[in-house]
This record gives sequence, C-alpha cells and structure tokens, in this order.
Amino acid sequence: MGTALMSIGVRAMAASYASMQTTSHNISNANVEGYSRQQTMLATARGQFTGVGYFGRGVDVAGVQRTQDAFLAREAATSKSLSSMDAVRATYLDQLQSVYRTGEQGIGHAISQFFSAMSDLASRPADAASRQVVLARAQDLTLRFRDAGVQLGQLQGTVTQELEASVSAVNGLAASIARVNSEIASARGLGQEPNDLLDERDRLISKLSEQVQVTTIAAEDGSMGVFIGGGQRLVLGGVAERLQRIPDPFDASRAGVAMTEGASLRPLAVDALGGGRIAGLLQFQGRDLIAGQVMLGQLARAFTGAVNQQQMLGLNLQPPAGTVPSRPLFGLEDSTREKVYPANTNQRDAAGQFVHAVSITVRDERQLKATEYDLRADPAVPGSWQLLRVPDDGSAPRTVLPGDVVDGVEINFNPAMPAGERFRLAPVTRAASGVQRLLTDPLDLAAASPFVASTPGSNSGTAAVDVLRMTATPTDPTGSVSITFTGAHPTEPGKMLYDWTLRDSGGALVGSGIGGTWTPGQPIPSRPDADINGFALEISGVPAAGDTIELVPTPFPAHNNGNALSMNRLGLLDLVGQTELAGGELSGGVSFNESFVAALADVGVRAQGSEAAATISAARALQSEQMRADKAGVNLDEEAARLIQYQQSYQAAAKVLQIAQSVFDELLKIAGG
Repeated sequence: MGTALMSIGVRAMAASYASMQTTSHNISNANVEGYSRQQTMLATARGQFTGVGYFGRGVDVAGVQRTQDAFLAREAATSKSLSSMDAVRATYLDQLQSVYRTGEQGIGHAISQFFSAMSDLASRPADAASRQVVLARAQDLTLRFRDAGVQLGQLQGTVTQELEASVSAVNGLAASIARVNSEIASARGLGQEPNDLLDERDRLISKLSEQVQVTTIAAEDGSMGVFIGGGQRLVLGGVAERLQRIPDPFDASRAGVAMTEGASLRPLAVDALGGGRIAGLLQFQGRDLIAGQVMLGQLARAFTGAVNQQQMLGLNLQPPAGTVPSRPLFGLEDSTREKVYPANTNQRDAAGQFVHAVSITVRDERQLKATEYDLRADPAVPGSWQLLRVPDDGSAPRTVLPGDVVDGVEINFNPAMPAGERFRLAPVTRAASGVQRLLTDPLDLAAASPFVASTPGSNSGTAAVDVLRMTATPTDPTGSVSITFTGAHPTEPGKMLYDWTLRDSGGALVGSGIGGTWTPGQPIPSRPDADINGFALEISGVPAAGDTIELVPTPFPAHNNGNALSMNRLGLLDLVGQTELAGGELSGGVSFNESFVAALADVGVRAQGSEAAATISAARALQSEQMRADKAGVNLDEEAARLIQYQQSYQAAAKVLQIAQSVFDELLKIAGG
C-alpha cells in the first residue's frame, strides 16, 4: 500500500515539475519573435483494479504541446507579404515623385524660362545679350531633362540591386527551411513533436513571406512544402530550389526573376507572385518606372522636335545674314534615340546574332505617345502582326504592316518572320537623358522669318496681317508672291467666304492658279489645304475684292523677329500627344507645360495611392500578427500565475510522498516488531 502511495506522489511531483519547466521555458522565450506558447499535456494514469473497485495510480506526462493556429499563421504570413509589397512600391514611388520636381527646380519652370527668353529675343532680335540668354535657358532645360533621365536610370539600377538582394535572401531562407524540415522529420521519428524546431520553421516562413508570398502544404513526415508564384515548388521536404535574377526578356537593363529547374530557368510572372518585396519591386519597375520614363521622354521629344523644326524654318545671322542654312537647336544622343529590343528568345544565327530585325523612325514628334510597344504575331491571323502598348492602357491591339506609321512612328519589318519573334519598341523611353544643346554661337539662332508680309495702301478693305508663320521650308525662298482676294460670297446667313489666288511678282498665277477660300478666324491656307511656299497667314479685318497681301523675302534678317515670334508661340500650342484624324489633320494634344503637369499629377496619384495602400496593408498585417500572437504568444501574467499553481502542486505532491514515506516506515516497524 505504501509503495502505491509513493508511486502516486512521485508521478505527481514529476508532472508538476514538468509543468513548471514548460512554464519557465515560456517565460524565458516571451520576447522571442515567433515563439509559440507551450503547454505540458497531462493524462490520468490507468487505475488499478481491486476487489472493491479501481484505485487511481496518479498522473502521467503525455507530452508538450505547442499552442498554434495554422489558419492565423497563414493569414499573418500572407498579410505580411502584401504589406511588404505595398511598402516597397510606395518607397520607390516617393523617389520617382522627387524626379518630377516643382518650382524653380522643375522642368516646367525651365520650359517657361526658355519661352520667356524667346519672347525677349522677339522684342530685340539683333541684341546679342538676348540671344545669349536664349542659349543659356536652352542649356538649363537640357540639364533638367538629362538630370531627370539620369535619376530614372539610377532608380532602375537600385531596383535591380534590391532584386538581387531579395533573391539571395529567398535562397538563404529556402535552404534553412529545407534543413529544418529534415530535422523535424528525423525528430518526429521519436514519436513527439519538436516544438522549438516547428517555431523556427514558422519564423523562417514568416521572413520568407516578406520577400515573396508563399503557400504551404504539410507532409505526413512533418515537413512543410513551400510554393511560390502560383504553384512553383521552392521547398519540398529537405530539398530547396533557387531563385535567380535574370535580365528582362527585351531590355537587359531591366530585371526579372526566375526559378531554377536543373540547368534551365523558368521566369516568374509578376502577377503570379502575389506579394512580397520582389513583387513590389517588379511592379514598380514594370508599371511605374516605365510610365515615368516614357512620359518624360514624350515631352522631351515633342519639345525638342517642335523647337528644332521652327528654328530651321527661320533665318540666322551667320554672315552673310540670311544665307547660311539654319541648324537645330537641340539634339539627342544616339544611345537615347528610338530603340528596338528583340526578345532574347528570338532566332539567332551561328554567330549569336539575331536573324530578324525591326526598325523604327520617328516621323512626327507631335504624335508620340507616352508608351512602349510590343510587336508580335497575331494569334488569330497567321502572317499578321499586332502592336500592343506597354504598360497596358486597355487599348485594343493594332494590326500593322511594314511601313505603317503608328503614333508618329514608322515601323519597318519583314512580315514573313516566324510567329514566335517578339520585339519591344521604345520610341521615347530614354530620350530625356540624351537631350543636348547643339548651338553655342548666338548668331545661329534663327529669329528672322524668310518672308515679310504687308498690305498695300491701295487696298480698299480692312484686312491686315496679324501673324506670318512659317510651316515648311519655302520652295522658292527668293521669290516674291502676293495673295489676291477675288471675291466673296455667303455660305450661310451672316458668314462670308472669301476666294483668293496666289500670284508671283509679275502678277501671273503661281502653280496653275494655286488658291483657296478664307473665312474670318481661319489661317491662309486653311486646313487641310496644302502649304503655299511654306507659310501660313493669320488675318484680321475684312478684305475687299481685288485687295492683296504681299510677301517678299526678308530684306534685313537682323531686325526681323518673325520666326522668334513663331518659336515663342510654340509654348501656347498643343504639340504633345496629338492624334491624326482620318483626313490627315491632327487634333487633341496638350501644351508642353500641360504635359509636364499631367506627368507630375500621374506620378503623384500613383504615389498617393501606393502610400494609402501601404498604410492599409500595414494595419492589416499588424492586426493579423496580433491575432496570431494572442493565440500563440506568451502572457507573462498568466505564466506567473501558472508557475505559482504548479509550485503549489509540487509542494502538495511532495507532502503526499512524505506521508507515503511515513506510512511505509510504520509498516516496516510493525513488520519487524
């Protein structure tokens, strides 16, 4: 009898000691990240049968159980992935926003300063100082464009470096998870759960979730399979695969991520990654950074193209004045002009060179769009090719043929190329970083117009020339011409239509009677009429039949400001992002400053949206982690109370053992007495 009582006391003391040991372990690890509270599992020992019934034999220690909720753990890891993705995208968008500076440091201010200097030149076309200021403002503007372009390139380099670091972190964590998987599988062979190893694996998976969103599947041996990218195996049992940073399939300066499969690589689509820093970096690169580059490049090409075109239509002061052809004011470095990037999967010859090529040429800077394009085979029509905008703006793919001009860009290729060939067309992407000022001599500025217009005093009407604007290179820069109004007739009540013809200095009709019609408020010639010797007139007043407007070559280029006025007027015109209508006329578009403001607003909206998303996802991640911690974390107050409880249990069990010892001693005395 004494022996049974001693056995119960010993069991009770062992159970209380085990509970105190587990509680002490919990208290020690209360501040360890990812630690899950443990609890000693006790079970009533099977009773001993006697003639008068079953007598209890005390308590057994059944094991140590880890408090954990698999659903809450997965939710915490997933929300951490989304928070990490939103946070890294918000950080980089904030840096992108700093490229589009406002105020005196911004490109918009530099454009305004350039046109202000051009206005001063129009007021004093012969003034050397005014000409020098125009060149200085042009140089300031090129520096602003180049600085912004360089910053965008540096952002791309930083993204690539961070991708490399994240890929290395993923590979290290995956290898650690595989190692712990093996240790857990070995430990479970002893019949008990290795709780601390399970916590370590959960911590590793949680850290892995910061880099890339994962899904997990438990195996029968206790190991955990880890999958990413919509089902790609990263860890299975004790084997870990590796990620690798790879070049973008088109542009090697950009980066992607692939899963290694033996000697081959399987690229991971950014949309399939779900969350994590890698997904955030790739989203910023593919959606936000490219958008920032093409918006800035569109403005750079539209501005430099419009100014250069007008500059070359005027007369400069290189001696002898008005006779030396004018040169462009701005240029682009060859490395930053329109580019075509073949996909790295395209066919190559024995020397490693691509077999097929595509070329693009900008034909009209006014029509350029803030986008890149993918040229690929139309899957529905064999032998046909499609053009898709990148980033995707929701517009339908456009079928193209060799020589087609799309958005001001001429595309030439061999339509017999294999259907698997793909090309990325980048008309404007890196233009900003290559803008340069070509002119250094103030005399090279073409402020004068090739022609001057006047109305003879013999005219009986009130027509007067407001603006003479050159629209093309004159076919006869030395010939004098006159526009003669031949009559007027009403087109509708209250509206008159005036007929005119073009005559040479001898009064003969030019070009077999070039002429047209004019209504108040329209230029001469009115669209879509052809240019007449490269000029267009804006007229005020009302002409009478027989009235003329005379145009003669500019006699004194140094004192003429016609082309400077036309260049200054460019700042008011909508010359960015125009669209060609069916008849060849251009419509829509925005001004240079409006284009910069629109780009600034676009980046600002992206930055604000990402900041809001980051705030929301961070709050969700914190809430999910708190819910997990509430379930699995250590409450020191509770553990302290349990420690006192187990201490008292231990003392009571010791008392049982003491009494059992006394009973046993008495029995020995009686038996020996």
